[in-house]
Amino acid sequence: MKKKLAALLLAVLMVLTMTACGDSGNSGESAGGSGNASGTIRVALWDNNQLAGLKEIADAWTQQSGIQVEFTVMDWGSYWTMLEAGVSGGEMPDVFWMHSNNADKYMGAGVLLNLNDYIAADENTDLSNYFEGITALYSQNGNQYALPKDHDTIAIVYNKAIFDKYGVAYPTDDWTWEDFAAKAQEISEKGAADGIYGTYCNTGSNQDTWYNIIYSFGGKVISDDKKTSGFDDPNTLKAMKFVADEILPACPTPDSMASTGGDTMFLSGLIGMVSQGSWMVNGYYTADNASDYAWVMMPYEDVNGNGQCDKEERCTIYNGLGWSIYADTKNPDAAYSLISYLSSKEAQTKQSELGVTMAGYIGCSEPFAKAFGDMDVSAFVDIEEQGTLVFRPYSKSTAIWEDDASLALVQAWSAPETMEEVCKQIAADMNKTLSEE
Repeated sequence: MKKKLAALLLAVLMVLTMTACGDSGNSGESAGGSGNASGTIRVALWDNNQLAGLKEIADAWTQQSGIQVEFTVMDWGSYWTMLEAGVSGGEMPDVFWMHSNNADKYMGAGVLLNLNDYIAADENTDLSNYFEGITALYSQNGNQYALPKDHDTIAIVYNKAIFDKYGVAYPTDDWTWEDFAAKAQEISEKGAADGIYGTYCNTGSNQDTWYNIIYSFGGKVISDDKKTSGFDDPNTLKAMKFVADEILPACPTPDSMASTGGDTMFLSGLIGMVSQGSWMVNGYYTADNASDYAWVMMPYEDVNGNGQCDKEERCTIYNGLGWSIYADTKNPDAAYSLISYLSSKEAQTKQSELGVTMAGYIGCSEPFAKAFGDMDVSAFVDIEEQGTLVFRPYSKSTAIWEDDASLALVQAWSAPETMEEVCKQIAADMNKTLSEE
């Protein structure tokens, strides 16, 4: 690692020389400048479950660089409020996470450091080593504004105690979505007197639930060119009708789901099974009844009717965070050295081994499957070979049309017979939003 770090520090020094006479956007002289020139890099994130592991990885970088890393964890809302303030020259960390919901907005606002020159001078960073959807997400007009931090997939977690109590067969990797719905309804029927439900699917459960169903049915949320909505696509309508007719009857009432999250209900022993992202595994692993929980791959939809699962019929939505640097940080060289190390094969493998998250670096996530002792979470990794990864649908205005869709679907959740009508209206509204990007 010493040789790699020495080469990296040399690379960033070269970049400083290269950009000294140009418009690097990182002079640090503005009133909104951040950081500590004496040698501390401040890092902001929103998930406390990842903090211990990231500290351990960052400590390895500190031992070689001599530069301290100071982490601050905020809740999701406060995090984006902080970045909003940064647009106006407010106090900012040197390094922070970027997310698909807001990437385009901040890349175009001059808040993020352009990493092109740094990457060009860094022999240890090759963007082709990362999941394409993630690197593309954090690129705008040929400029790279973040290095991949991780990627996530979705799997089914179920409570064995509930399945045992009601005599229902455990989920398997061979389940279709029809199998899933049938077993969920069976649990709801048998557990009705106990207030137990088969599954959970709220309007906001898009990446972890109904987006996956849409793509397994051959539908789409947005067109490949990000110019038109997919909510009126025939296969999308078929998928959402399935949600209305087969999934929702096995769920708690819409009102109760609106007030209580799926994780809370599941961990309270009120839900038999839910689809959940790999970023949430630690919460289940450390729960009181963790020994009752097990994971399987997402179900598939036998679209072509051949009686078996073809890769394109088992879909998982995946997403990935990026490590970004504040454009006016006082320590751009050290900040880049840090994120380059955090995104390196060595650190990405360590991230998986520690169970922080799966890796953004291709081929480094296998250790994640074994990071949680007796809890086997290999389903998150296996689906990469046995299914299709679909990057989380996004555009410049994701935060707008996604929220609008969730609000509109409240009607369909309460009156499932209106699902097709609601989806077509979402498509019309979404097309208008996309046309204004």
